[in-house]
Amino acid sequence: MTCKTFSELALCEPLLRSLQDAGFETPTPIQQQSIPLVLDRRDLLAIAQTGTGKTAAFSLPILQHLWESDKDGRRRLPAKTVRVLILAPTRELAVQIGENIATFTRHLKMKQVVIVGGVSFGPQRAALGRGADVLVATPGRLLDLVQQNAVILDAVSHLVLDEADRMLDMGFVHDVRKIARLVPEARQTLLFSATMPPKVEQLAQFLLDEPARVEVTPEVVTVDRIKQTVHHVEAPAKKNLLLQVMSDPDYAKVIIFTRTKHKADRISKMLTASGIESEALHGNKTQSARQRALGRFKQGAVRALVATDIAARGIDVSDISHVINFELPNEPESYVHRIGRTARAGTDGSALSLCAPDEFAYLKDIERLIGQRIEVVGGTAPEGSAANDGGQPKNGRGNGARKSRGRKRNGKPFAKGPSDKPPQQQQRAPKGKPQNNKTRPQKPAAGGDGKLRRKSRDRREAA
Repeated sequence: MTCKTFSELALCEPLLRSLQDAGFETPTPIQQQSIPLVLDRRDLLAIAQTGTGKTAAFSLPILQHLWESDKDGRRRLPAKTVRVLILAPTRELAVQIGENIATFTRHLKMKQVVIVGGVSFGPQRAALGRGADVLVATPGRLLDLVQQNAVILDAVSHLVLDEADRMLDMGFVHDVRKIARLVPEARQTLLFSATMPPKVEQLAQFLLDEPARVEVTPEVVTVDRIKQTVHHVEAPAKKNLLLQVMSDPDYAKVIIFTRTKHKADRISKMLTASGIESEALHGNKTQSARQRALGRFKQGAVRALVATDIAARGIDVSDISHVINFELPNEPESYVHRIGRTARAGTDGSALSLCAPDEFAYLKDIERLIGQRIEVVGGTAPEGSAANDGGQPKNGRGNGARKSRGRKRNGKPFAKGPSDKPPQQQQRAPKGKPQNNKTRPQKPAAGGDGKLRRKSRDRREAA
């Protein structure tokens, strides 16, 4: 189905007027496919990236349903009850969804509430005490308020999960299942996800009833719009290289990603001290501080926003010129989400990654996921590693498609590094000395306990 205007989607006049006021004219592909199915009250499983217009894809038809049920006279909402529940993994994304819905309901008499962690419970309990047509929430804070008897979910008619894969990556799967058991079975459920790994498929089977399925802009197509480059550099030299890169005026509005909150703070302070205005965005900041930092970045008051992965999907700024990976993510999917902050709304974008020798294995994982080699613009790959500079390994495959016989992470093989050798090779005795037969306790493999700790930290940041 191809529609040139929103009026062709059979939306009510107040919604069309709100869209016109906001300057929305032509529905995006995900909106064209999803809105008719949701209006038909079908459960929906949708695969779509951020920046494709998916918030309007699920909220517009749901608001239409609420408007239709209120045409004969608006009923008074019972205290603490909710009609529509939208779950989001991060505070930033929840706030953005709330802002979009506020735009769409400009000419509708509907109340929407956003509840997230990082702020006091009092105002949220007060807002929910009067009931809400639409509630946008992060899972952790919602369950806290349920336990406090501040919200009742037995009147929910629509349940939406946005960024479901990210939600599960952050360890919210049990919270989501618990919330799903608190809402009525007779409901309409919509699940939106940027990727569809097996764990999301399993959740969809648990939540959805004979869903329609739509898929728009898969990841490989998205990254093709982004000019991706990598600069090999020793870790201690990254800061100076970053300052050199940021001296280029073409880097006008830049998001810089780090793996840790403390590194984000240090990089932001370094940039500001060097005359490059910047803000840090991560989970240790209060909600008001995060909103202030994001607001200054949107308005152009600062050139750089230094963020952690927790914020990668919650940043919706249309004119970002570049994304810089100061540190490569250890999960290749996070790379796609990071660079997706540029090339929004069909435009082109640029992404530069600073790759230290100990991050080279991450780079190979990323190239394997996106199905292409990333252009090298500086430095050389670590000695003894197959460089991703267009050379052909002995097996005749390009570096981006090099076969791995190493361990598996998340079900995908990845290249062997020094720490991936079998334990007996790592502890080989020096020549001339007898091998000690005692077995030393082995450290947990990468992706084991360390991965669980990372997920726990992520979850605390977003709660």
